[in-house]
Amino acid sequence: MTPDSLIWTIATVAIPMILAIVFHEVAHGWTARALGDPTAAEQKRLSLNPLRHVDPFGTIILPGLLKLTGAPVFGWAKPVPVDFRRLRNPRWGMVAVAAAGPGINFVLAAFSAVALGLLVRATDGATEPGMAVLFVADNLRNFLIVNLFLGTFNLLPIPPFDGSRIVMGVLPAPLARIYGRIEPYGLIVVFLILVVLPYLAPDLRLVERVVGPPVEWIGSHLAALATAVAGPEPL
Repeated sequence: MTPDSLIWTIATVAIPMILAIVFHEVAHGWTARALGDPTAAEQKRLSLNPLRHVDPFGTIILPGLLKLTGAPVFGWAKPVPVDFRRLRNPRWGMVAVAAAGPGINFVLAAFSAVALGLLVRATDGATEPGMAVLFVADNLRNFLIVNLFLGTFNLLPIPPFDGSRIVMGVLPAPLARIYGRIEPYGLIVVFLILVVLPYLAPDLRLVERVVGPPVEWIGSHLAALATAVAGPEPL
């Protein structure tokens, strides 16, 4: 397996994607349990075992295809069950539970930046890094990118993304009920935005224009963090 092989590409995409999505889903369940809803724990969905959360298409196949075609990488897992009625404060609990998924992704992206900086520091001065170091570096780099995109993408206020739950919890009750009416059609809206619209108007690049700026802004700060951890370049 070499860096230019298909197996290498798949391995360095699948591992970061699976980990990012699993932590994203489990964070919802952890937060829900802390706020009074043990549904995910009762159904044994708070495990970090990927087999309990992986959706073969949404977690592996689709992200791999997107990565190979150069498109923004995103995916999904089997949702962790949350019963908002069991939360001690259903309205604001829903906001916290929804925000926990993207939140953990941003934390993991920062962790990746620190780990990349430490890796550079540890291998500094090496004439040529070995295959193991390159494999770890590619996984960390993709882990940072995937978490950054996954966290930002899920904040879009479109059902079933987490951003829609946050908006619904923040809106006054009458407006929240009106907003909630689009939830049954959320997947259709997502399909239109992600598949149909780019096909009909490829130059519009709606998703890139919306998601791109915050991703670039956060990414620049994480790059600066990685550089600071790595330390000054040798003379």
